[in-house]
Amino acid sequence: MAPVTEVSEEMYTLVERMYPLCRSITGDGVRATLDIVGEYIPLQVHEVPTGTQVLDWTVPQEWNIRDAYIADAAGHRVVDFAASSLHVLGYSVPVSKTMPLAELRAHLHTLPDHPTWVPYRTSYYQPEWGFCLAQETLDALPDGEYEVRIDSTLEDGHLTYAEHVVPGQVSDEVIVSCHVCHPSLANDNLAGIAVATFLARALAQETPYYTYRFIYAPGTIGAITWLARNAERINGVSPARAEPRAGGSVKHGLVLACAGDPGRLTYKRSRRGDAEIDRVLRHVLTASERPHCVIEFTPYGYDERQYCSPGFNLGVGSLTRTPYAGYPEYHTSADNLDFVSPEAMADTLAVCREAFAVLDRNRRYLNLSPYGEPQLGRRGLYDALGGRSDTKQAQMAMLWVLNLSDGEHSLLDVAERSGLPFDTVADAAGALHGAGLIKA
Repeated sequence: MAPVTEVSEEMYTLVERMYPLCRSITGDGVRATLDIVGEYIPLQVHEVPTGTQVLDWTVPQEWNIRDAYIADAAGHRVVDFAASSLHVLGYSVPVSKTMPLAELRAHLHTLPDHPTWVPYRTSYYQPEWGFCLAQETLDALPDGEYEVRIDSTLEDGHLTYAEHVVPGQVSDEVIVSCHVCHPSLANDNLAGIAVATFLARALAQETPYYTYRFIYAPGTIGAITWLARNAERINGVSPARAEPRAGGSVKHGLVLACAGDPGRLTYKRSRRGDAEIDRVLRHVLTASERPHCVIEFTPYGYDERQYCSPGFNLGVGSLTRTPYAGYPEYHTSADNLDFVSPEAMADTLAVCREAFAVLDRNRRYLNLSPYGEPQLGRRGLYDALGGRSDTKQAQMAMLWVLNLSDGEHSLLDVAERSGLPFDTVADAAGALHGAGLIKA
């Protein structure tokens, strides 16, 4: 696990600031969250009106909530939205009435197996109302009349999402996507938002080869909206014609979620299974000797399933620590600030940076002196390695790069076949390129 640093503490502080906000797939909670992220990196915020057709979906009405509670006969709030945004069923329609507990029970959600935890539940596309509470709280409620109030609005408005772009040397893009729709859940997905934000800041300090586009959008409907609005640009697909066009811009991608829990890192491959991002993440995780797991693509999970839908089929994988629904605290009040740590987020951030460093330097080269081994000594290449602690490795890397620079093998191919560190191979390629022995 990565040590605590100033950056890791800043990431945790960002999670702390976002944690109290009530987020959903639309509404002011999303805007407030993006306002906070916008203090760390500049964002371009998009507002898409209710009723807009986005692929097979329609942007829903906007939901906002001011207050909600269940009060007993004495006026005491036994369930209070002000204490936790999880207490209200997401997208609950407004309600104001008094009813007996026997009638109220049909609208209450608990976790009997974890009686002290509050579940996270939603009803985005079916008009409903309800409350979520601890089973022990429900068990303690006496029969009687209860005042029930949900002060919410569900009306025409907008779906909100945001983008941040780190310009690269080329216009080809790597997308990094995280969802911003979950309320007070620290790991799913505030930790992902924090890691994405500080990854963007780190890349902005460099001169990346690719252009990196960070997408902050509500889960499912937000990613679908982004895809609908960018379809012809991102990979030349026109959903209206259901046929590909040339010149797509998105070459690689990564969905970030569950980035701060204590579990081992898990990489979920893209639908393609052998996309360059898949190979890079597998290589980086294996070479780092971190505890990790690489799993195959399934059409269930986070927004990788939207980016990897067959019409788009983008090379987008997913990086988490413990995967969705893989830990008991998932979608409960136990996914709180104590469940995530600065060390875990720093470790996830480090893997992202290592992976993108490999992705940025991975090229195919052509040997310009392919007949026999070129004389490296008279070009000063061996002398240039004299001060390196890994001189022998560096020399071997040059020979491997020369041998496999046939226009078909990438530097990652060279590293995997030779067993040499990718950085050593990339440095060797840079030296050979500078000496005019290979070309990209």
